[in-house]
Amino acid sequence: MMYGITGTPGTGKTSVAGTLQKRGYGVIHQIDTVGPYILEKDSERETLVIDEERWAEEFIPAEGFIEGHLVHLLPCDAIIILRCRPDVLGERLSARNYPPEKIRENMEAEALDVILIETLELIDPRQVYELDTTDKSVRECCDMIERFVRGETPGSYGKIDWSMYLGREP
Repeated sequence: MMYGITGTPGTGKTSVAGTLQKRGYGVIHQIDTVGPYILEKDSERETLVIDEERWAEEFIPAEGFIEGHLVHLLPCDAIIILRCRPDVLGERLSARNYPPEKIRENMEAEALDVILIETLELIDPRQVYELDTTDKSVRECCDMIERFVRGETPGSYGKIDWSMYLGREP
């Protein structure tokens, strides 16, 4: 089975994936797979523009986890969406020296459930597990993900509502 770990930048994907890898799971990082699909580097937004459709079509599924903010577009068997309260997310991105506009853009995407909505358009909702990482340690998040993967915790989504954070400054 291939499990996608996705979420807005700053929600903990890389940290969680690293710990899962230490626990013996296979982990692939999105950044290691998109090279041939990069169309351009958008220096204004400080991001890579990727041919997402072609990447998803040509991606060869693998056993274990794949992490990245676009992996919900891949043919995953289940998707784990990491979430973080937008004000905390803004602090995390600020600590990474993200520019204010990029922080605002990511905070808004988180408050609007952008990745959740895109995910639900592509996969059976029963195979979606939304996890609020705001006040949890990486270890706690990994424990919860392992329970989901083992079938001990059912998929769940839609219980997080951060719309009250829309329009807030980083």
